[in-house]
Amino acid sequence: MKNHHRKTVHVPNKNKFKKKNLLLFGVASLFWLIFRTGTKPSRIVYPCQQAALANSSILLSLSIPLSLTSVFMKTKKFLSKKGTTIVLLIMVASVILISEQILGSIQSTGAVDPNQEINLSFEPRDAMAFPASNIYVVKGRAYSHIRELVNLMGSHGLLFYESGTTGVNRGPEGLIARDDLVLIKINCQWDARGGTNTDLLKELIQMIVDHPDGFMGEIVVADNGQAQYGSSGNGGSLNWANNNAEDHSQSAQDVVDMFTVSYNASTFLWDTITLKSVGEYSEGDINDGYVVNQTTDPVTGIKVSYPKFRTKFGTYISFKNGIWNHITESYNSEKLKVINFPVLKSHSGYGVTASVKHYMGVVSAKQTNAHTKVATGGMGTEMVETRFPTLNILDAIWVNANPAPSSSCGPSTPYGVATRVNTVMASTDPVALAYWGSKNVLMQAARLTGYTNTHTINPDNTNPSGVWGEAFGVWLELSKNGIAAKGYNVTTEENHMNVYVKSEAPEIGIPSQIPPSNNVMTGEEVKVSVNVTDAESGVKNVTLFYAINNGTTWENRTMNYNTSKSLYEATIPGQPAETWVKFKIVAYNNAGNNATRDGTEPYYTYQAIPEFPSVHILLIIFTITTLLIIIILYKRKSYPRIL
Repeated sequence: MKNHHRKTVHVPNKNKFKKKNLLLFGVASLFWLIFRTGTKPSRIVYPCQQAALANSSILLSLSIPLSLTSVFMKTKKFLSKKGTTIVLLIMVASVILISEQILGSIQSTGAVDPNQEINLSFEPRDAMAFPASNIYVVKGRAYSHIRELVNLMGSHGLLFYESGTTGVNRGPEGLIARDDLVLIKINCQWDARGGTNTDLLKELIQMIVDHPDGFMGEIVVADNGQAQYGSSGNGGSLNWANNNAEDHSQSAQDVVDMFTVSYNASTFLWDTITLKSVGEYSEGDINDGYVVNQTTDPVTGIKVSYPKFRTKFGTYISFKNGIWNHITESYNSEKLKVINFPVLKSHSGYGVTASVKHYMGVVSAKQTNAHTKVATGGMGTEMVETRFPTLNILDAIWVNANPAPSSSCGPSTPYGVATRVNTVMASTDPVALAYWGSKNVLMQAARLTGYTNTHTINPDNTNPSGVWGEAFGVWLELSKNGIAAKGYNVTTEENHMNVYVKSEAPEIGIPSQIPPSNNVMTGEEVKVSVNVTDAESGVKNVTLFYAINNGTTWENRTMNYNTSKSLYEATIPGQPAETWVKFKIVAYNNAGNNATRDGTEPYYTYQAIPEFPSVHILLIIFTITTLLIIIILYKRKSYPRIL
């Protein structure tokens, strides 16, 4: 009996064919990746290489597990625990490969540091009209120090040291002579952040005693807390338990005590004499107390008053007339220098405490009507009728930027309501300094901490709502008028202000380029990307400069900010073969400072090289793909047949 055998041909499974196509395409992409990258791994950043890498990763990660799973399904070992584990591991690995290509790496967002200070942005400016007042601003933890402030002043012509020798920060026109008596008038009525920063006070005293000619004079730190109000309800203190400093226990008295051993440095709390009415030394009265003018100023209505006292070292001082010599019975006015040194803060009654209102600590409020006369410009009268400050320094390391009528506004400033802005300013014009500091420091800090209504701390504001006294813009303008009437150069007009700013320069990272420096082909454009940051004043602009003649002449390209990458980018045009290209990056911040990364490092130079003809690449790819197809088809024909 014949056996009739039916001829059976196995038709390739559709799914199997799809798997092989996936595998084929993945292998082709892998061949392309290997060939194109070759011995230069840096080519992996090319767009075509990235596409090939993605294709080979995704397709191979899909096809290989599927093929392996099919093999496992045909064996009895598949049901074993070991086999199951292997399959699961393969599938997990595939998912990871795919998700890595599609989703990329996931980065967690860092939490905001609640103690991080606010970074303000300041614009230097040149006066557009004259006469002009100069304002000097240093900013940032690295620069918000008295020495940096003095250096900035000196670089723009205001010398700190009076000296017969001309040099850095010194000359005949300097402010402080080696034998001067320097009276530093600080804020001391309030503790915590309500008083002048004692770290800055220490730096200022150090600068004075570091006089290049050798300091032989005297230093007095003083204030009048009026023996009322203040943190204790009893007025001011030069020895608070809680102070405005990195070390909260460091008081003004502690700072002065550090210098007393080597120099004639002392303190005097005028609270102790604010109730005592005395006559001048020239009138035969040698007692400590306040000299009070019993007539009121015809314009502002203030009764001018000022302290008169004997220092720890026996020096007789009249705040108005100068140093009294009891032997010659005369005053030396020129040797008494006053540095007006307040902390910048909001004020519930008058909007802002700065370098003008700070003179409320010169008067005796107990014996006069001075406090109500802030509203009429009385502090301007007090300045010109007693002693105009030699220099005004405005402390804005920590500020009270909570504008009235906020319950957190000044003058009291507990630690929890202050904002750190790391800024110190100076000017010989107290009005311009108060104007610029409140408008650019206090208002900016207030807005950045969430306040939308800042009119009470605005020096241009004339609306008294929100304060119990008078609008800041009104009394500041009246104070200016009274000072200007006596011939002093003061202003509230920004066109009459030169503003000099020093802060940290921008930080320029290491640039990257596409194509990499060793794979730039003839005529190929090069995209340069770089990270530039400035935590202080902010990045103003970034420019890419390139040269093809060894740096003799430079072309420039503005680097535009790519928000999605947080990088600055610009493109260098393609160049002829064998051309060497150098480039450098220059960045400016809003404070006018700049930083440069130049061609001293290897990643700032590249040479254009010839590219392989694209037809050769296509022929190679076509050959490889054809060979792969022939191999697969040959294997199909060799499948066993059932006859």
